[in-house]
Amino acid sequence: MTAVTTRPGLAPRLTALTKIVELGPGRLDQKLLSEASTLLTRAGDRLKLSSEHTVVALAGGTGSGKSSLFNAISGLELSPTGVRRPTTARTHACVWGLEGAAPLLDWLQIQWRHRFARASALDKGESQLHGLILLDLPDHDSIRALTDTEADRLIGLADLVVWVLDPQKYADASTHRRYVAELAGHEAVTVFALNQADRLSPEELAELVIDLNDLLRREGVEHPSVVPTSAVSGRGVDSLKSVISSAVSRRRAAIHKIEADLRRLEQRLSQTMPVGQALSAPATVDEARRLGLTDALCDAVGVPAVGEAMENVYAERSSRWVGWPYPRWLAKFRPDPLKSLRLDDVSDEIRGITTGSVSAQAAEVSNAVQALADGLTAGMHPVWRTAVHRAARSRSSQLPKALTEDLTEVAPELDRVPGWWRLLKIWQYFLVGAFVGGVAWLAVGLTVPGQLPAALQLLGDSAALPWVGLMMASVLGLGALSGIASRNFVVLGASRERERLEREMRRRVAAVSENMVVEPVERELGRHHAFYSAMRGLSG
Repeated sequence: MTAVTTRPGLAPRLTALTKIVELGPGRLDQKLLSEASTLLTRAGDRLKLSSEHTVVALAGGTGSGKSSLFNAISGLELSPTGVRRPTTARTHACVWGLEGAAPLLDWLQIQWRHRFARASALDKGESQLHGLILLDLPDHDSIRALTDTEADRLIGLADLVVWVLDPQKYADASTHRRYVAELAGHEAVTVFALNQADRLSPEELAELVIDLNDLLRREGVEHPSVVPTSAVSGRGVDSLKSVISSAVSRRRAAIHKIEADLRRLEQRLSQTMPVGQALSAPATVDEARRLGLTDALCDAVGVPAVGEAMENVYAERSSRWVGWPYPRWLAKFRPDPLKSLRLDDVSDEIRGITTGSVSAQAAEVSNAVQALADGLTAGMHPVWRTAVHRAARSRSSQLPKALTEDLTEVAPELDRVPGWWRLLKIWQYFLVGAFVGGVAWLAVGLTVPGQLPAALQLLGDSAALPWVGLMMASVLGLGALSGIASRNFVVLGASRERERLEREMRRRVAAVSENMVVEPVERELGRHHAFYSAMRGLSG
């Protein structure tokens, strides 16, 4: 026994269907998903079984002469005939070539007592039927639910189905509604036997054949194969056996049946989930949208405002340390610039980050996430659009808190005093002290009687007095110059500190958004891409 050899393309299509079934829950209709799973199971089981045998099922309604036709084809009285089936009616099977057929018959669930072998078939010149497993199914319109269900099951499992129709009920609604309408694309594995032809005149038979062909084409069977037969007279039986033997000898009916089932399922899937615009949907979140999300979230947590406030407060606080003391002392008599700039409030707000009193604005965060999802899902099927939006919002309730907690770690330390501020303050106060000491020394020397010569004597010559004044003025200039230079350095440092702070805050916002928004969205986009790739693979 050998497995069915699949043509190129069938295995990838079954793999694609497996992927669709894997990704379909929550996206596809459950009934359609169940049918796909059933087809996968059925195809997998059939491909593992004998490729040397072709299962041909004779299906038909009560009174169609199906059992008589089964006996005529097999050449044996194997299946009981009559208007009524026995209560325990089961499918009968006639096998041409038993070797390797047992596992296949077990899979079909044919009882041992209803299996018959045509061991002498080769002696009668029927070698072309070697490998045929012919089934006589229970009537599909039986009032017995048991036999009706068995007929439906085996119609789905058979490699080729021969519909046995009688002249009076060939247009029976139950047959066409339940079965024929589902046969579009199955022409290669479906045959229609218009039985009991012996009851009709040649003109009536020709008219019925034409009418049946037209009826089948209207129901989607583009190229129906209709064979007039008569189990009583034997008319057309050889023609039907020729059609069956052709399918048996090619050993392709099982493959054709699976392919036809795949085509029908693919059409239904395409109607439910059209590929169309889905091909242009992104499979990942591109860099531009990542940056856009980061920008929006930075606005939501106020990163630019925090950076600007930090820069202003940093610069203003430095004046207490590095500004030339004399202007700073005079500034105490003027209105406080911090209050005029309302930077005290900003300072309190920045400090509030470390205490958790400042948090990301939930509404703005939600809008940013919504904008990302909207941009990614344009043109998507509503089911997938909803899935991507749900993924984007899956952790949105935790996002504001996560942003606030993460930014707490990089909140600016407003009370931090750089070491060079302290050194510069010592230097400036040294200059202040030197200037004050010099002024005091000259004042004493010039104003206290009798002290001038002694004071000037330290300089060596009274002519040096102007140079002393120049030195004192230089001290003032040096102090003022150092104050201006230090202020410039502070402003530059504040700008760099702001850039560093905003860069670090932005990096952390990007990391949080990547973990809590982008990754869930990309997982769903990956599913969407894989699903539609499988859809394309299914179409072959």
